[in-house]
Amino acid sequence: MWKRDEAVRQPAVSHGEAAAATAQAAGSQATRQDSYQGQNERDVVNIGKSVVIKGELNGSEDLTIEGHVEGRIELRDHVLTIGPNGKIKAELFAKAVVVLGEVKGNITASEKVDIRENGSVDGDITAPRVAIAEGAQFRGSVDMATKGKSAAQPQAIKPVVEVKPQSVQPVTTHAPQAVQQGQRVGA
Repeated sequence: MWKRDEAVRQPAVSHGEAAAATAQAAGSQATRQDSYQGQNERDVVNIGKSVVIKGELNGSEDLTIEGHVEGRIELRDHVLTIGPNGKIKAELFAKAVVVLGEVKGNITASEKVDIRENGSVDGDITAPRVAIAEGAQFRGSVDMATKGKSAAQPQAIKPVVEVKPQSVQPVTTHAPQAVQQGQRVGA
């Protein structure tokens, strides 16, 4: 027959084992707090693969998208990651963009655009650094504008050598007489 007192009792633990268990629990709690504080220092928001967003998306945190977004995404000072399940039809503006999924639209990054192995981009990229991994797909153009220059304001190219036109002298040629009179040669 079952007795309640026996079920509730904990096994006997020696003093050394109890101290070790307490230290281990405190260590794991400290590790959890450290990882939680690390997440607070670098906030990352996740949009799951079942989420569909249509419109404008702005933020002041790093963002990972696994779902579908259509419109405009702007994270000027943060990292935007398009996960393997992400499908984006939007204009993207971020500090850095990492593409593991599919993007249809132009990407503008102030630091770097990274298209990973199975990533796909169909649009133009403007960033000072661009990385396209083997196996990635890209269709569009790349403008690697530096921080001092803007893609919207291209610098004028100054000519190194000036070319001045010279007067042209007429050139006369002497053709055989048969050709000059309109006759067929070799007939």
